[in-house]
Amino acid sequence: MNTNADAIVIGAGIIGATTALALTNAGMKVLVIDRGNIASGTTSAGEGNILVSDKAPGPELDLALRSRDAWFEIQEDIGGGFELEAKGGLVVARSESGVVGLRALTSVQRQAGIDAQDVSEADLRALEPHLSHSITDGALYPQDSQCQPMLAAAEILRAVRMRGGEFIAGANVTAINTSNGAVTGVVTSEGTFNAPIIVNATGTWAGQIAELAGSSLPIAPRRGFILVSVPTRKIIFHKVYDAEYVANVSSGEADLQSSAVVEGTQSGTILIGASRERVGFKDGIDFEILRVLARQAIALFPILADIQLLRAYRGFRPYAPDHLPVIGEDPLFKGFWHNAGHEGAGIGLAPASAQLIVDGILGRTSFMDATPFSPTRFTRGEVS
Repeated sequence: MNTNADAIVIGAGIIGATTALALTNAGMKVLVIDRGNIASGTTSAGEGNILVSDKAPGPELDLALRSRDAWFEIQEDIGGGFELEAKGGLVVARSESGVVGLRALTSVQRQAGIDAQDVSEADLRALEPHLSHSITDGALYPQDSQCQPMLAAAEILRAVRMRGGEFIAGANVTAINTSNGAVTGVVTSEGTFNAPIIVNATGTWAGQIAELAGSSLPIAPRRGFILVSVPTRKIIFHKVYDAEYVANVSSGEADLQSSAVVEGTQSGTILIGASRERVGFKDGIDFEILRVLARQAIALFPILADIQLLRAYRGFRPYAPDHLPVIGEDPLFKGFWHNAGHEGAGIGLAPASAQLIVDGILGRTSFMDATPFSPTRFTRGEVS
């Protein structure tokens, strides 16, 4: 089978889905290919976080601020259906040094456009009545939001198909065809598909796809676990996490790091994270990590000690060595674009990342300079 399209998106997770929608809305005929099904990779292991609270001023924050608003634009565009909610985030500090660090962070965040509100002990009790009484300081981030990521990917790709796009599941990409320094199409287990534009949106596996074209990306997996409670009454009203979480997100350490992250969902379950470790694609469940997460969550919300767990799952976040996503055209092959390496922020950053890709393809001015995310930073030696 040989099918022509204006653009091929490899990957049907949230990054691939939002990219496909942006391309479709720009008037392109889009083909989405995935070796599995919709949201069968990292997106299926995400909490649905759409955060600005965990980012210091810089290019990733600029991307996050635009992306947060773009999520609500997508909801209006396609009609919702993926539990998008501006629930707000609450960051708490449990030590004197943690309070000092959090206050310094909120100060610079406000200057960069984040609504970061320092919260007193009395306000903490009003916001989260079941929060541990040992916690006396925090910060409220009303812009922080959440969606159901698998539903979001499915609803977005449904809109793409309704607008003329196509999706092929179970198509493993085995080769990327090139000619005269430009991509021409892909070879898959389901046939060959031609297009002058190919977007690599395969998350943790983006480096392997790059290699198929003779290029490279230094993206590696970073494993994380999530606990899920049985459905219960609403006892947690925001995304609540320890200030140490921000440091863990930006750390390059390979060893296990964990910090309490607790939030409720519209279905009544409670999600508990977050752990990070670089152990390759090591499979299975590490029960000691689950115990650590449970203890940290109970330290924030003692009431959780009496609530049963339903399940636990793990995922692999696509990790780039400088903690910035890779968004832009490949330095070796014209028409080969990468949209990957978002680590644990892929859901939150997806719409704005897609906008940068489409603006780059069309050669138009975008909402920000995409240079910090360009894959050429690795070939220029800017990142070790």
